[in-house]
Amino acid sequence: MQTKESALQAILDQGLLPLFFYENPEVSLEVVKTLYQAGIRTLEYTNRGPAALENFKYLKQELGQVYPDLHLGIGTIKTTAEAQAFIEAGADYIVCPIVNPAVGDLTHEAGLLWIPGCFTPTEIHTAQQHQAALIKIFPANVLGPGYVSSIKELFAGQLFMPTGGVEIDRENISTWFKSGVCAVGMGSKMISKDILENRDYTKLDELTRKAIEIVKAVRRK
Repeated sequence: MQTKESALQAILDQGLLPLFFYENPEVSLEVVKTLYQAGIRTLEYTNRGPAALENFKYLKQELGQVYPDLHLGIGTIKTTAEAQAFIEAGADYIVCPIVNPAVGDLTHEAGLLWIPGCFTPTEIHTAQQHQAALIKIFPANVLGPGYVSSIKELFAGQLFMPTGGVEIDRENISTWFKSGVCAVGMGSKMISKDILENRDYTKLDELTRKAIEIVKAVRRK
């Protein structure tokens, strides 16, 4: 059974959180299967289009029996209505681009992990007040690893994960982990528009394995 604790642990163990949305449910399913076969055990489907909710329900239905150890979260959640709809659809955790305390409270009441997106120390503090075990630094390409290095001592023990602009590059990923993050979120740099439109699952498999190996190598040092 997936829990708040198991969802967090899956992200920590993996050190990498892939995220994507595609309007075609069958393609979305093949993407998730490819990610799983490459070694991914937790990922974020994003609420980026009108088809997101129905696609998510389809993914949960198709993947539940086949990949029981897969944690499937939902991202780009901004309102309690969105959060409630995806909680009812079986989301294993909720990821947000913003800090909406009401979404955090609702998620906790459902016994799920809440990962809000923060840009400022004030937002991080607000997120902590509403029990955010993991905080998404977003957009990471604007803030940079230096931001995490600068603020992490203000929030001792807090877990951070950058999302937005993280590259499948050893130096880039190493710099993020050295700054003090526990994982990196990776969207279009791994699951690009070209890969999705061309159904290039071979390329996706290669990039995913490369990213996983870089994260493992960086964390071993």
